[in-house]
Amino acid sequence: MDRQLTALLDELYRHGVEHDATKVDRLDRLRNVEPDTAALLALLVRATRARTLLELGTSNGYSTVWLADAARATGGQLTTVDIDPVRSAEAGLNLDRAGLRSQVELRVQDAADALRDSADGLWDMIFLDAERPAYTSYWTDLQRTLKPGGLLAVDNVISHADQVREFRALVQRTPGIIEALAPTGAGALLIVTAPLIRGRR
Repeated sequence: MDRQLTALLDELYRHGVEHDATKVDRLDRLRNVEPDTAALLALLVRATRARTLLELGTSNGYSTVWLADAARATGGQLTTVDIDPVRSAEAGLNLDRAGLRSQVELRVQDAADALRDSADGLWDMIFLDAERPAYTSYWTDLQRTLKPGGLLAVDNVISHADQVREFRALVQRTPGIIEALAPTGAGALLIVTAPLIRGRR
């Protein structure tokens, strides 16, 4: 990552923190991931050589820029989904500034619909940062649409543990799933799907 992109990401993060500090309603906030979480996600993209990436929850594109830069390094492509057209448009402008617009498909769509419309085994990696109470309803499609051995990363599992408790219990009850909690930022839950764990490709 070059200095120009690093400077842009620093600017976007500072803007997000300042913006959110003035908003009482959480839905009005940008709710960007913390820089260490974003860096971890980008590293995981590179380490796994992920080429088909899905982000559920674009906001203004802070994490999107991180993921898109990593996707460019792997020769991959990122699809990012947000239900808010204004936020999606803002993310597009920030991707233009980063020189990463060609790496990203921006969709204004509900996360549940994006998963439902995805083919089986389509995604190498999914980053889930959407409306947490809905995560349990996503679980079947999250498993279905990840490729064998694919990686799911879920943000805010420490900061909002009560809101993801049911989802985490559901994951833990699922046979053949391995998970690890990275206590970085708001807490990132990393989940690997079953076939790779069993040694089948």
